[in-house]
Amino acid sequence: MTIRSLDTARGRGIRLRMGILCAILSFGLGLIVSSGIELTLVDGRMWREMAEKQRQRRLHVIPKRGTVYDRNGSALAVSVEVPSVSLDSVELLRGVPPGQVPVKARDAANRIAAALGLNPAVVERKILRKRRFTWLKRRISAEQAEKVRRLSRAKERKDRIRGLVVEGEGRRYYPRRELAGPLLGFVAPDGEGKDGLELSLNSELKGHVEQLRGLRDRRGRLLFADGVQDDQALAGHNVFTTIDQGIQYAAERELAAAARTFEAPGGSVVVVVPDTGEILAMASWPGYNPNDYGQSEPAARRHRGMTDRFEPGSTVKIFTIAAGLSAGVITPTQKLYCEKGRMPVDNVVIRDTHPSGWLEISEVLAFSSNICAAKIGLSMGSAKLYDFYRRFGFGQATNVPLPGESSGTLRPRGRPWVQVETAAASFGQGVSVTNLQLAMATAAIANGGRLMEPVFLKRVETATGETVREAVPRVRRRVIPKHVARVVAEMMVSVTEGHGTGVEAAIPGYQVAGKTATAQKIDPTTGRYSLDDYIASFVGFVPAKNPRVAIAVVVDEPRVDHAGGNVAAPIFRRVAKMALKYMGLTPKGTKRADVKQLASEPDPARAAYAAMRKARGLPPPVQETVEGQVAGRGQVRVPDMTGWPVREAVRKLLSLGVRPRIRGTGVLSTQKPPPGSVLNKGEDLLLVFEPAT
Repeated sequence: MTIRSLDTARGRGIRLRMGILCAILSFGLGLIVSSGIELTLVDGRMWREMAEKQRQRRLHVIPKRGTVYDRNGSALAVSVEVPSVSLDSVELLRGVPPGQVPVKARDAANRIAAALGLNPAVVERKILRKRRFTWLKRRISAEQAEKVRRLSRAKERKDRIRGLVVEGEGRRYYPRRELAGPLLGFVAPDGEGKDGLELSLNSELKGHVEQLRGLRDRRGRLLFADGVQDDQALAGHNVFTTIDQGIQYAAERELAAAARTFEAPGGSVVVVVPDTGEILAMASWPGYNPNDYGQSEPAARRHRGMTDRFEPGSTVKIFTIAAGLSAGVITPTQKLYCEKGRMPVDNVVIRDTHPSGWLEISEVLAFSSNICAAKIGLSMGSAKLYDFYRRFGFGQATNVPLPGESSGTLRPRGRPWVQVETAAASFGQGVSVTNLQLAMATAAIANGGRLMEPVFLKRVETATGETVREAVPRVRRRVIPKHVARVVAEMMVSVTEGHGTGVEAAIPGYQVAGKTATAQKIDPTTGRYSLDDYIASFVGFVPAKNPRVAIAVVVDEPRVDHAGGNVAAPIFRRVAKMALKYMGLTPKGTKRADVKQLASEPDPARAAYAAMRKARGLPPPVQETVEGQVAGRGQVRVPDMTGWPVREAVRKLLSLGVRPRIRGTGVLSTQKPPPGSVLNKGEDLLLVFEPAT
């Protein structure tokens, strides 16, 4: 029987149902084809990316940070590989039934936390986030790394913790410890430089951080990575500074010894090559160890040589006289009347520490006359004096590539100096500078009148040895004529000879050009100059003819003594002697020392002390000196230092490991405990000093 033979109504119903069925099937097929086209052509890119993410793993390539060297290639900051542990929590929980995930996570967290010394709850939260990469602990010990490896390769499958990865990570290490700490800065755990050179050159030192992709299997294990470049291509640049490690050490050592001797809370020393502007040393006290930066105070991490502003005092007289000679308002042989030590200007009286009558210009420096310096400044006028100070670099940053540099201040904004301000600025009051500015200005006198741009970076190289940039000496401007600089240098020699204020800076066999300063500090509570707080400083260069180094020394608030000639000048002498030795220079007339003759020569300090005791009717001091030989492990025998000056006595005790406590000034009269006593290293010894006459 066919459909045609059926009743007409019934045949129409069957044909209708078949048509509807075909329509539904056609519609469904159309939907399937349409979805296939959309998946393949429209959304294909999105699904391909999802597939790539599922089968590939991102690799975070952290390059090795560049090394910092001194001028001779000795490493000051290096990066070393230390183990760190990360977690792939997706791999750890792979194959674990949903109901068992919390149990598995808690068990794994407890075992991982025990191996790494972490909080189990914190580890558990990281596991439950189900991320492909999470740091568990960075920079772990070798013992902790071995414990983690045991967890990931346990023999029993149920005890094995998958997804743990121990990999090397760079850590910054400073092999010279405290040396140049405030200068170098430090690197935080995130690999970013946070202070000093590490901060200012962070982008160059840290290299190029990149993300690469690698193919993995169904368990998430890495099979291979594509796009991996040579490690050297990603590594940070290596930086060669102009710092000389030996001179830097000498500057820090002498500054620290003087700060302890004179009970000063801070200070700085800057050593510069006058002809090139290269910085050989920048010492700051107190310092810190960048390896343990977390244990240091913020005040110890700043570099006082370029951040601290202070009134320079009498050191500015060098530049006042140089400006006066250049402007033609004075001549080298001219004499000035010093008003017998007292001169009123407006409503202020200017005084001299050493009242004088007529002084030659060279004697103005030697006797450090405020009044004569003020007369020179007033004869020039405020505008011209200000312009010369600006030309010497005061009131503007030197642009050394280090963070935190201060520009100092010359005068209030928007108005010129009035007469009394001009007079005060002529001898270093009412203006502020940094020690780095003083050093560069002094170097300008030394090199014939050219203000150099300070050079701190000698060159920067890639990890493959290609030079990125190299420093060349750059003259910022000519400040004064060459003949004027030569005349001022000769005048500065008188400061360190004869009856000058800087005789403690003299170096046998060399002519030393320099200038001392003892500047009062402003008391913030009263707004007036303090009678107790001073800045002791000394600037100079050596040899006076054909100078090799220019040095600026600043000691903040010394207590035992505050005169620049007594506090800062000896630091200059010792640092300069060491620098000249490093450069291979030998003083003229140097002879082999006669030890027997030196031993037989009387000590002037002891002789003065003996004379004092005789005048008071006291018995002579004990002449025998007991050396500080070891009396037992960690012990020393106290030597007899009767009649010694403060500096020598303190230096001796520090070399023995004993902490001196100082009372009085002059020469040593009493030791408590007495000479010959046995002390443990680190114990205190009271030193009582009395005037020698």
